Amino acid sequence: MNIAALLALIAALVSGVGDVIRQRSAQEITDEPVGHVELFRLSLRDTRWWLGGAAAVVSFGLQAVALLVGSVVLVQALQVTALLFALPVYARLTRHPVTRREWTWAALLAAAVAVFVTIGEPAAGQQRASLQTWAVVVMLLGPALALCVLGAQLWSGTVAAVLLAVVSASSWALFAVLTKGVVDVINDDPWHILRAPELYGWMLVALVGTVFQQSAFRASSLTASLPTMTVVEPVVASVLGVTVLGETLNADGPEIFALGAAVAVVIVATVALARGEAATMAAGGERSAPASRRAATADPEPWAWLHTSAGAHSSGSPSAVRAQGAPRFVR
Repeated sequence: MNIAALLALIAALVSGVGDVIRQRSAQEITDEPVGHVELFRLSLRDTRWWLGGAAAVVSFGLQAVALLVGSVVLVQALQVTALLFALPVYARLTRHPVTRREWTWAALLAAAVAVFVTIGEPAAGQQRASLQTWAVVVMLLGPALALCVLGAQLWSGTVAAVLLAVVSASSWALFAVLTKGVVDVINDDPWHILRAPELYGWMLVALVGTVFQQSAFRASSLTASLPTMTVVEPVVASVLGVTVLGETLNADGPEIFALGAAVAVVIVATVALARGEAATMAAGGERSAPASRRAATADPEPWAWLHTSAGAHSSGSPSAVRAQGAPRFVR
C-alpha cells in the first residue's frame, strides 16, 4: 500500500475517535446562547475537548507526513473514512448498535473511496504555491466565507449551521493545502520556518476552523452541520490541490466516467451516513435520558467520564440531554 494512503487511513482512525469525544464536549459544554469566541473559551475548560484535541493533533501530524509524500487529493479523499472508524467507537461509548442501514452506507463509502484512489491515482504536484497564487485564493475565498459568517448572523437554525460548517470545513481544507508548504520548509531547513508565509496562514485558518466548528455544532441539529463539514472539506481541498498546487488525477477515457461515478457515490454515501448517524444518535440520546439520570446515583461505568461535561458548565437540562447522542465525525 502507498505509504501516504496508509498514513492517511491511520490519521482518519485517530480523527474518528477524537471527533466523537470533541463533539460530545461541544454539545454539552453549556445550555446558554454564546458567541463564537465565548464558546471556544468555554471549550478550553473542558477536559474532553482537550482529549479530542490531542487526538486531532496526532491526526494532523500523520496527515502532514502523508502530505509530504502524497497529494492533497489522496489524503483528503481518505479522510472521509473517519466516519467508518467513528461508527464502532460511538457504538461502544453509548451502547447504541450500528444499524444495517448505516453499515450499508459505510460499505458503499469504503468501496467508492477505494475506486477513486485506485482508478484516479492522485499524483502530487508542487509543495508550495506562490504568494500571487495565494493572493488570488484569498480574494476569491475570503469574501465568500465572510458572507457565510454574515449570513449565519442574519439567519438561525439549519441555515446558520450549514453556513458556519462551510466556513469551518473550508478553513480546514486550506489548512491541509498549507500543511504541504509548512512541512516542505521544515524538511528543507527547520530554521527557515519562521520566514515562511505559509506558517502564519496555517495557524490562522486552524484557529478559524476550530472556532467556527464549535459554533456550527451548536447552531442547529447535526443533520445540518455534519454532512456539510464532511463533504465540503475534501471537495474544497481537492479543488485547491489541483488549482493551487497543480495536482493531477491519472484517468482518461472510460476511467473518467468511473471516477465521476465514484465521486458521486462518495458524496451521496457520506451525506446519507452522516445525516442518518446524527439523527439516530440524537434520538438515541433522548431515549436514554431517564436511564442516564438513574445512573447518576449508581456506580460509574468505565466510560462514564465521556457522558458528563467537565467543570461548572455541566447541565442536566433537556437540551443538554438531547445533545448527548450527537457525535461529530469531522475534524
